[in-house]
Parts: sequence; C-alpha cells; structure tokens
Amino acid sequence: ITDALCSTRAAVQEGIVPGGGVALLRTCKALDKLLGDSSLTADQRTGVQIIRNAVRLPAHTIVQNAGKEGVVVVEKVLETNDAAVGYDAQRDRYVNMFEAGIIDPTRVVRVAITYAVSIASLMMTAEAAVVELPKEETPQPVVWVAWAVWM
Repeated sequence: ITDALCSTRAAVQEGIVPGGGVALLRTCKALDKLLGDSSLTADQRTGVQIIRNAVRLPAHTIVQNAGKEGVVVVEKVLETNDAAVGYDAQRDRYVNMFEAGIIDPTRVVRVAITYAVSIASLMMTAEAAVVELPKEETPQPVVWVAWAVWM
C-alpha cells in the first residue's frame, strides 16, 4: 500500500509517462541527435552511447521476461511515430500505453535515471569496489520430493 501511495503522490506532483520502459526508449532519438553533435569529445560521445544502450534495457528486459525477442520488439516500438505506443507483454500486442493503463510516474523515471547516472559516475571514479559474488544456485530438493510423492 505504501508503494502505491508514493507512486500516486509522485504522479500527482510531476505527471505520468508511458510505462514498460517506453518513456526511456523515446529518449533514443534525442540521444542519436546528440551523437551527431561534432562538438562532443570522445569521452562524451562514449557516455552518450552508454546511456543510449542503457535506456533500451528496461523495455528489452520486460519483453525477454515475457518470452519474446527483446531486440525486435524494441526496434518496432522505436519505429513508431506515436510516443505513447509500446508493447503490452501481458497481452502480447502493441498498444497505446496510456489507454492500456501501463504508466509510470514521471518522477520515478526521472529519479531512477538520475540515480543510475550518479552511481555509474561514482563507480568510474572509484579505485575499487566491494561486491558480493552471486551464489551458485542448487537444485531445490522440494521439487524432487513432490515428484516422488506424486509418482
């Protein structure tokens, strides 16, 4: 309930954008235009390319998790001229995200990208980082027990 209230407050404060990663995908055109700017340094150009790749990932991941080909769907969404059109993974179709009720509070999307850039900048200037290595997943014995009981 707390998350829903916070999201509602954020939407009231700054409005809403198409959800499902579509709002971030729509920044690709502006980033492509920025890449065409000859005044960018090589480092700035690299930074823009990294951000351009990163803003594609939320939509790509949603599509992949739905069992579809992320690259194909992302490119098809980018080809449309309607900024509200996106992919509804639950219904497996392209829809107007506002009409389908697939929305995100603008503030949430803005803060997420701001924090991501901040953390990336920090990681680039850090000399070392302490991370937890992922643990190897072991097969769950519960599945085998259930299978044995069923047989």
